[in-house]
Amino acid sequence: MTDAAKVHTAAMLAIGDELLSGRTKDRNIAHLAQVLTLAGLDLREVRIVPDVEDEIVSALDALRKRYDFVFTSGGIGPTHDDITADAIGKAFGLPVEPHPEAERLLASYYEGRSLPFTEARQRMTRMPRGSTLIDNPVSVAPGFRIGNVFVMAGVPGIFTAMLDNVLPTLPTGPVMTSLAIACPVGEGDIGGPLGQIQKRHPETAIGSYPKFDGHRYTTELVVRSRSEAARDAAATDIRAMIEESTTAGARPA
Repeated sequence: MTDAAKVHTAAMLAIGDELLSGRTKDRNIAHLAQVLTLAGLDLREVRIVPDVEDEIVSALDALRKRYDFVFTSGGIGPTHDDITADAIGKAFGLPVEPHPEAERLLASYYEGRSLPFTEARQRMTRMPRGSTLIDNPVSVAPGFRIGNVFVMAGVPGIFTAMLDNVLPTLPTGPVMTSLAIACPVGEGDIGGPLGQIQKRHPETAIGSYPKFDGHRYTTELVVRSRSEAARDAAATDIRAMIEESTTAGARPA
């Protein structure tokens, strides 16, 4: 669904003690950012919180009121510290209960593998009342959507598969395109002129990324815009600025 008139915003809430301790290195944030950018949605904020119910509730309440969509990862497995469903139910003021379709899917899955459908495994069917399921083609246990919140697994392969099923349901917008320009001098020589270029091209976002190769500083300049014409106009001014800076003999800063 494309809505060229509106840019929809999104946030991500990554849940798990293991992320904050460094035991697990998150890969879902980068993947979500890339996929949403290609779909024309703006990922505006990411928060990481521990497996603490009040922390999850507080962060979720803030994000879901501020942005069009919120994507969560982690905390929907079978163990005692998988408390995401309960926290989200609390945030929405809804009871958390087994979802009949999730029960059917998981009961059939474990029966097919000749494994008992234990109480721990049954925990993965619990979600706030009124939730709709997000299909999990990898390990069957579904995620769920409630309101503008999409609740998905933390395991990267499963998160990615769930997100693939969510994306077709979202409104998309004009895609943000980018153009990278190499600059042979340091930020200190171009900071002022670059700021003026940004002011002249408000439809763009210009990023400056310093580099050091052990001998000298250079800068990569990236122009982003939903309008290719605006992007290219800013890029033309940037290239002219670089030419002027190098001609003037600017030194790395």
